[in-house]
Formats: sequence, C-alpha cells, structure tokens
Amino acid sequence: MKPVVSLTGASLKFGKRALWEDLDLDIMPGEFFAVLGPNGSGKTSFLKVLLGLQDLHRGQAMLGSRPVERGSSLIGYIPQQKSFAPDTPMRARDLVGLGVDGHRWGLRLSPGKANRKIDQLLELVGATEYAKVPVGQLSGGEQQRLRVAQALATDPQILLCDEPLLSLDLHHQQAVSALINKQCREQNSAVVFVTHEINPIIDYVDRVLYLAGGRFKVGTPEEVMTTEVLSDLYGSHVEVIHANGRIVVVGLPDATTHHHAPTHVLAGEAA
Repeated sequence: MKPVVSLTGASLKFGKRALWEDLDLDIMPGEFFAVLGPNGSGKTSFLKVLLGLQDLHRGQAMLGSRPVERGSSLIGYIPQQKSFAPDTPMRARDLVGLGVDGHRWGLRLSPGKANRKIDQLLELVGATEYAKVPVGQLSGGEQQRLRVAQALATDPQILLCDEPLLSLDLHHQQAVSALINKQCREQNSAVVFVTHEINPIIDYVDRVLYLAGGRFKVGTPEEVMTTEVLSDLYGSHVEVIHANGRIVVVGLPDATTHHHAPTHVLAGEAA
C-alpha cells in the first residue's frame, strides 16, 4: 500500500521563525491522522501545504505519486464552521451542489445526474430533511454536515479538515466526527484532521502530529499525548492525565490561546 501523503525533509517558516524543520511523514489510505498544537504552531499551514497554497521552504510534499498542486481532485476539504447570514438565499442542496459540479466551468453534469448525486450526498450526511431550507436558517451543526457532503462530492482519497468542530455543541461534534470517520473507514480515505482538542475524535485517531515551538512529535495518541513528550516539546512541565478514555492536559505555557484540554470541562468528564 502506497502513502497518499508524503513529506520528505519538509521545513516551513513564518517570517524568520521555523514552524517545523526536517519533517518526514507518510499518511496511508484509511488512516485518521490528527494535527495538534497551540495557535501559531503551523497546523493550518500544514493543510495549506497539502492544498498547494503554501510552498515549503525546503523539502518535498507529494500527493500520491505527484507533487502537491492546487485544485487536486484527490482532495476533499472541510473548513472551519462559519455561519451564513440569516438571509442567505442559497438552499442546503445548492451548497452541496457546488461540490458536485461547481468546479466544472461549463462542463457541468446533466441536471438529472447532478440531482441524483446531491440526493445521495444529502442522505449520506443525514441532511435530506432540510435539503430545501435556506442555509442561513440552519444550525451550525446542520451547516457543517453540508460542508462534509460538499467535501465528499468528488470521492476524495484525502479529506483535509481544518478544525471542523469549532463552535459546535457536543452532539454535533460527535455527529460530524462520526461522518468523517465513516468516510475514512468505509471508503479508505486518509483523513488529516487539524484540531485544538483531541477528545471529540480520540476514539477514531490512528496517529498524531503534535506541533509546538518549532518542534514536532509523530506517533499514536498513547505515544504522543504523555507528560514526558509534551513537557519536552514545550520546554516546561506539562501534566497529561488519561482518564475514562479522555485526556486532560494541565499546565500548558500558552493556555490563554491553546484550549487543547480545558481542565474545568475535562476534569468533570473524567470524574
């Protein structure tokens, strides 16, 4: 089995500051891969590299057997949840339809074929009942289901997710995470899931890339999410507690900006 994402000697800078250096990484088909770290550590920049929107300062990034490029048909992309204005006239099925043939520039599918595909995608994400509702009248969780459907329209080999659970309540976090994991397991798509909080996806994650202070660590959650590893990455003591299948992180140096594990919430869950 060949990797769908390969980084070799990859280095990226923001100005003069190194976000990471000499990163060698293969992500395999059907792997659920999480990218964690504080704000400013380069999580979103990692996705931009794979999207062909950000050039590496050194090294190589490959999608399948080809260098990364903008508009690759291998990729589906789920952005952060941002609400539509209440008076947005676009219906739910229209938003999904943009993923089906909105990129075809005059070579669009026949109406019948496009509608069948849209119906299939709406059913896949559980959005059939509000297919004709204007998107501005939907909840954040409902809107995010539509973005998942839109991202799956091209049957992607790689699903890139940029903090797709932000601003969602627990119920919708679980629902959206389960939809993404279903694509990963049933369609053998690789998932690259950028997040500031691992607990909503902890049951799905195969490996983690943790970025902090220009350094990184790659491994399973059990290997990376430890007191020793995070203390080493941050250069100061960070306590990691595993309890009831959840992870509590205490003492992050940049806790005002990095909400990976808000102890007042997770301590209650672990109790």
